[in-house]
Amino acid sequence: MKNYLKFLFVALLFTSCGNDEKDNYGSVEVSQETLGNHIKQFASDEFLGRKPFTEGEVKTVNYLKDEFEKLGVLPGNGDSYFQDVPLVEIAGTPSKNMVISGNDNNIKLEALKDFVATTNKPVENVSLENSELVFAGYGVVAPEYGWNDYEGIDWKGKTAVVLINDPGFKSGDSTLFKGNAMTYYGRWTYKYEEAARQGADGLIIIHDTEPASYGWNVVESGWSGARLTIESDLPLLDIESWISNESAQKLFDSSAMKGQDYKTLARNKDFKPVPLDLNVSVSIDNNIKKDVSKNVIAMIPGTDRKDEVIIYSAHWDHFGIGKAIDGDSIYNGAVDNASGTAGLLSMAEAFKKSNPTKRSIAFIAVTAEEQGLLGSAFYAENPIFDPKKTVANINIDALDSPGKMKDLTITGYGQSEMDEYAEKAAKEQNRYIIPDPEAEKGYFFRSDHFNFAKIGIPALYASGAYEGFDVSIEDIKKYNDNYRMVKYHQPSDEYDAKTTNLSGVQLDLQLFFNVGVKLANEDYFPKWYDGSEFKAARE
Repeated sequence: MKNYLKFLFVALLFTSCGNDEKDNYGSVEVSQETLGNHIKQFASDEFLGRKPFTEGEVKTVNYLKDEFEKLGVLPGNGDSYFQDVPLVEIAGTPSKNMVISGNDNNIKLEALKDFVATTNKPVENVSLENSELVFAGYGVVAPEYGWNDYEGIDWKGKTAVVLINDPGFKSGDSTLFKGNAMTYYGRWTYKYEEAARQGADGLIIIHDTEPASYGWNVVESGWSGARLTIESDLPLLDIESWISNESAQKLFDSSAMKGQDYKTLARNKDFKPVPLDLNVSVSIDNNIKKDVSKNVIAMIPGTDRKDEVIIYSAHWDHFGIGKAIDGDSIYNGAVDNASGTAGLLSMAEAFKKSNPTKRSIAFIAVTAEEQGLLGSAFYAENPIFDPKKTVANINIDALDSPGKMKDLTITGYGQSEMDEYAEKAAKEQNRYIIPDPEAEKGYFFRSDHFNFAKIGIPALYASGAYEGFDVSIEDIKKYNDNYRMVKYHQPSDEYDAKTTNLSGVQLDLQLFFNVGVKLANEDYFPKWYDGSEFKAARE
């Protein structure tokens, strides 16, 4: 760890951002009292766990609207504070078996035990009937790396079989993609999207615990039961599936690639897709329910360049009422993400108290993050503010610490010049920045900033998480581990004003406010770094 920190302090560049004007953040502070009052309200039992399509949603979005109005922050969607988000609930029942046939073999994989299968197509039945299986490596098309795992195949009527993560993981080569740090090409969401773009009928991802960063039990629970999705004009697969690592080995042992090390072959830049001489059959029967949720959008217009916008985002939703644990069935989500939602209101208050900014400031509280970043995904497909003139996104999700933190841990460090803005603001607070120490787990792709990044908007997602001014590194780790084990996505994620220390959360919000003031009073647009998978979308 000492060598790691030494490397960080040597490697981080103290470069200027935008122009050479002296930073002037002003004297306005984000109110810790305001923050606490709003967290208390959002995390109260009255809000019923803030689940979309429930009375908890109605209370939450109306509270946000009313509070923005009280502050004099204007509606962000024309004359409305709301953006309707049409969602589809698909309760799918897959066939008992996924059947792999060919080469005189007939392999029957058992639902949940060996495979999961879902669909985002809002139709009563979808199926693969003897769809030809083709191994497509990591399922990646990345022009900036000269990589195309789909090249040379007409994918109509075929199902791709791919590995999780990307070629750089555990390769020993830090120049192969981004080495152990996961790129978007490693995420399962990307793999389904790319296979659909290629015209395939289905995709099967091979699960492997280490590169996935979670066990098969997570796949089993996360890909069963009803799912929410957004209605979209984007191409969709008939079947989105996972199979266990053991099932994948049975498949390859029966295929045209028997005896070959398919995982090593997939890391070769010259890899081309390989027909497996096998077919797959599986079906899903769906019950479909459609409804409308809401993103909440408010804004403070700029004085000079109103069409140039800095967006602060946070998801307002949580899990509502669910399985009772120790007699409590309301999943209040105080940290996740009453903290971020309250943070939006607290920063809006600070901006209203500060001098007007040249650029506009927008606050977007999005729905259905817990269901797969759906509210921000819908916004990205239907943006209110022109993405080309959206300067940056600062996302706030699950802020928590036992006190003020020395560090600012940046998830997705090395992606854009937003790192440099964060570093300068951190230095003003006598803090230092570090990259996410678990970059291989792909956390950059697991919160709402990611959907802004996908349409080219540089995004900052950060918080103090490593070392406190008054709390040791060891105690911070214990604190964070306790949250993950005891409170994360549990009814115990509650707010107690007497025992909760919000000084660290306030410090992070102050930094986000300061960065926003800087961005909103200059004419520079932060850029993606060379090598970022999001640079092309911006350009």
